Parts: sequence; structure tokens; C-alpha cells
Amino acid sequence: MVKSNVNALGIVFPNIYDKLVSELTSERLMASIPFGSRYRMIDFVLSSMVNCGINNVAILVRENYFSLLDHLGSGREWDLTRKNGGLNIFPPFAQKSMGVNGGRIEALASILRFLQSQKEKYVVMCDTHIAMNFDFKALIDAHIASGADVTAAYTREELPENALKSETTSGDSYFTFDLDGDRITKININSKKTGVQNYGMNIYVMEREQLIDTIHTAFVSGGVYFERDVLVPRIEELKICGYEYTGYISRISSLKGYFDENMKLLDDQNLEQLFSGNSIYTKIRDDNPTRYIGDAKASNVMVADGCVIEGEIENSILFRGVKVGKGAKVKNCILMQDTEIKAGANLEYVITDKKVTVTEDKEVKGTDTFPVFVAKRQTI
Repeated sequence: MVKSNVNALGIVFPNIYDKLVSELTSERLMASIPFGSRYRMIDFVLSSMVNCGINNVAILVRENYFSLLDHLGSGREWDLTRKNGGLNIFPPFAQKSMGVNGGRIEALASILRFLQSQKEKYVVMCDTHIAMNFDFKALIDAHIASGADVTAAYTREELPENALKSETTSGDSYFTFDLDGDRITKININSKKTGVQNYGMNIYVMEREQLIDTIHTAFVSGGVYFERDVLVPRIEELKICGYEYTGYISRISSLKGYFDENMKLLDDQNLEQLFSGNSIYTKIRDDNPTRYIGDAKASNVMVADGCVIEGEIENSILFRGVKVGKGAKVKNCILMQDTEIKAGANLEYVITDKKVTVTEDKEVKGTDTFPVFVAKRQTI
């Protein structure tokens, strides 16, 4: 792992945007969604942080977090098993007069004592809906050089179609920025503008002491959402700068978007851009190498370890432990861990969650615009 002296604490919000992919988050959170045949979405954030020398990370879970705890364990795979710092997972915070924390301000207010006890000068906050190989050190260096109070990362891209059409609630808001040079002059919430936008990545850096003061003031004033209740009303008072990220990203904003972003990784150029440079770490599962038996055929696929292929697979992504029976055909599909496709089945444009069984000779077909989703542990 890359080691450098980055004087920053990482804070991760793993539940933000769960509702955008409700099919995948009924029993897990956004951070735990499988991606790219063997990873989970949180792997990209954690790996990017530790690769840049951020070795003190707080994860503020809200609900459906059992799978995340199982995946992260003690943080050993990310070199975050430490006496000082390391991986800190905070359970959901709630009061009788209110539900479990709904926004960043409430979540951060619940760990103010923890923040006060830390020694890092800076705090980096981010969500887990983007797969990326991000250089947090470059972001922090830009923040220091600009003298900003807050620096927000963004990409230059068009907004996804579902964002333009949806009636987004506050908890699932997205943000675009108007800039004058590097300075953000306006934060647009749920903009419907078409064309290329300065599309916020929900990655922010600021000084830890300033964050503590900001959150305390916002919380006692009834604030819930960091962007809406802190950044927007103080846009002229605070110096908020933008940091353009030009690397490859996979942004998950819908089930169709999830399907498309996975499929893009079948293009070697996209795969190379996402995984080149620093390593992406994940939980180790000891599996045998994938076996291709008899008349098995594979074309343009990404296949994890532990799979057994006796049929035909094409333009598909298979996670660990998937079995494809004799005579079965799988095309343009995402098959998650331990899915079993029985002999003679025919699948096209299908997403199966973990431990799904497709019975013999069953035909299941979606389309490129509407892939069929099969929920966890279902037999069809």
C-alpha cells in the first residue's frame, strides 16, 4: 500500500442514496452493493483513502448494515487494524423525539465527541455510490493551496436520465456547481439542466475544528443536510472551492445505471482506467480457480474465482461461486455470488442477487433498457 503523510480523518456515509437502487438495498446498504465481479462499492472509497495515507476512517452506518460489518470485519484487508485510528464503525444514532439520523449533520452530530478527540487537522467526507480510484492527497493539497474553507470534488458530465426525470427527495439530492474560476458561487440542488454540468461527487474536505463548530451550530439550529443547511446558506460567507476530478468513475444512480456501469467494465479500456495505478482491496474469500467443463464457452466476460461453467456465457459479469449448468446460456447478465443457473436455462439482460437459483430450462429475458432483477435467495 502507498504510504504518505496525509494529516486527515476519513468519514464515510454508507447509506446515502440507498433509495436510488431499492432493489439492491432491501437487505444491504449502498456501500455493500457488489460491483465488478468481486468488489463492494465501499472497497473503492476505503482503498483510495488508505492508498493516500488516510489510516483513520469513521463509517457512520444507519440501517441494513449487517452485510457491511461482515464484509469489513476488522479492516485487515485495508490495513486498518490498528491500536490508534484504523477502522471505526459507528452504529445508528436516534432519540425518542426523532428517528435514526437522516442526514449528514445529524450523523456527524452523533459523533462530535469522537471528532473532538481526534488529532488530524483535516477531515475528508464522502459517500459510497461512486466506484473510483481517487487521489485524496491531491484533493487535500488543492484545498490547502487554495486557502478554502471547504473544497468539493466534482466531475464534468451530463446528469443521468433518471435524475432529470425524478422528483428527488432531500435525502437523495444531487448537486451541481456554478464556478468562478475554482470558487463555487452557487450550489444547485436537483438541477434539471441538460448538457455537461459540474456534477458534485459528495466528496468534501475541511479542517476538523471548523467541521466541529459548523456541525454543532447547524445541529442546534435544526439543520439536517450538510449541503442544503450549511453550504447553500453560507455560500458567500465561506470560501467553497471546487476540485475537478478527471479520472474514471462509475456512478450508481439507478438499477439500470448499476447494470450499465458494470457492463462498461467489459471494455478493457474502462477496466484499465478504473483499476490502473493504486490497488483496490476487498475481503478475501478462499475459492478455487474458476473451472470450464466440457463444452463450456465464454466470450467477453468478467468471472471471479470459484465459478463452475458448463454452459455458454457472453457479455456477462459473474461474481464468486456462480454455477452455470450444461446447455445453459447466459448473455448480457450480472450474476451475483453463489447464483446457480441450472441446465438448459436461458438468461438475457438479467441481474440476479446472491444465492439465486434458476431452474432447468427456464427462460428469463429483459432488455438493455429494462433488465430483469431477481431478488436474493429466490428460486425461479
